[in-house]
Amino acid sequence: MSEDLRYEVRDGIGYVTFDRPRARNAMTFAMYEQLYEVAAAANGDRSLRALILTGAAGAFVAGTDISEFRDFTTEAQAIEYEEKMDRILNTLEAVRVPTIAAIGGATTGGGLAIAAACDLRLASPDATFGMPIARTLGNCLSLANLVRISSLIGVARTKELIFTARLVSSDEALRVGLVHEVVPADQLLSRAEALARTVSRHAPLTLWATKEGLRRVRQRMLPDEGRDLVLLCYTSADFREGVLAFMEKRKPTWRGE
Repeated sequence: MSEDLRYEVRDGIGYVTFDRPRARNAMTFAMYEQLYEVAAAANGDRSLRALILTGAAGAFVAGTDISEFRDFTTEAQAIEYEEKMDRILNTLEAVRVPTIAAIGGATTGGGLAIAAACDLRLASPDATFGMPIARTLGNCLSLANLVRISSLIGVARTKELIFTARLVSSDEALRVGLVHEVVPADQLLSRAEALARTVSRHAPLTLWATKEGLRRVRQRMLPDEGRDLVLLCYTSADFREGVLAFMEKRKPTWRGE
């Protein structure tokens, strides 16, 4: 593991910590691959009873590092990125033990997708949630991520979240079902640990059958193909403008092409 993403196991609980303070824990492609490695390895660790994901430095994950998109020019790169994200988040979602997101600060873009892939979500009062791609990059979510998020908050709220590109407070996130509990910031990790200990005492096959059954239900909601929508956005002039505008710290000019 790099210093940007740390993993350790203590007393049967795994801890994934996103720690890239200079970018509010925005994920590099290398960090995504490290998350995949942790999730894939978790199923081989029979001592593991729960997995906690949290962020250091006052944020959970502020999306994907936009500089990673600087050289996106081909259809293959667009498809590869979304397939990479689906592979990583599907693997996280399929971890055999309960996964708990302990969320503080910015949780946007890819960070929201990571949180949605966890089984349980706790937040501190300063947590904010959003998918502001309609005003930042002009890209789109994979169909798997659309299903994942809409299964938590519904189709109408998912549309509103993306269409308005606004940020949601922890109180609103609790109200709409995006998180199930809000706790003081200084108690966030201890509450996640207490929750992990609670679920670790319960019948592991019951927990696994429940989470895997619901995962299969969501998988049945996916159509066979969604590449056309990914290519529509990621190969557009608008996406290139969005990336450039972000790097230049200005508002993008959208043209719908």
